[in-house]
Amino acid sequence: MLEVDSLAFGFPGRTVGRDVSFALAAGEVMCVLGPNGGGKTTLFRTILGLLEKHGGAVRIDGAALEALDRGEIARRVGYVPQGHAAYFAYTVREFVLMGRTAHLGVFSAPGKGDLAVAHKALEALGVAHLADKPVTEISGGERQLALVARALAQEPKLLVLDEPTASLDFGNQVRVLEKLASLAASGIAILFSSHDPDHAFLCARRALLLAEGRVLEIGAPRDVIRADTLERMYRVSVQVLPLPGGAHTCLPAIRP
Repeated sequence: MLEVDSLAFGFPGRTVGRDVSFALAAGEVMCVLGPNGGGKTTLFRTILGLLEKHGGAVRIDGAALEALDRGEIARRVGYVPQGHAAYFAYTVREFVLMGRTAHLGVFSAPGKGDLAVAHKALEALGVAHLADKPVTEISGGERQLALVARALAQEPKLLVLDEPTASLDFGNQVRVLEKLASLAASGIAILFSSHDPDHAFLCARRALLLAEGRVLEIGAPRDVIRADTLERMYRVSVQVLPLPGGAHTCLPAIRP
């Protein structure tokens, strides 16, 4: 589904990351972990073609990224950026329906089929009951689910989510992660970033640890999320503890 090969990325005149390589298959969830300023968002924006790559290759469904126009990318990849604020009082239905623009002509209006797809996305994320409410009047967690629904309305094969649980309370974090796992089970490839290593343990098949723009380690969360790798990335002491049933959790050491 997605192949990233020796990717170098950054901004005009400044490279912030190099030698990033991985592949993501349909139905697989990968979590990218790393500190603030470590290059996660820049990596995602480069994979999406929103920033020009500085080297290497990105392929979506075997096609080179640069060979795809914006419409083709939007039909294959859904993107949920971080820190979305609602400034206009669109209804949740209208907001999610915007995801159908990738399938419409320049002067086309959404039809019954597009409305059906949007409604299906709302139902999949459990927010269909909010369809007629303005996005400015729903909670942050509900808005985040609506954002995922909007991306899902594109009917993508790959979802890229930049810190989808940021600023959410514990319950809404769990709900978003549950939806990611459910979407992956339906065959969609999921690439998301997080600041919480426990999120990788909860729903990811693999974790990519990104430090200073380079891959520190990549592999199954239980193999690569260790005390030494977390201490190197975040510069804090931490324990990775096993839990009943084979799960793991991270516990930082707080110095008095």
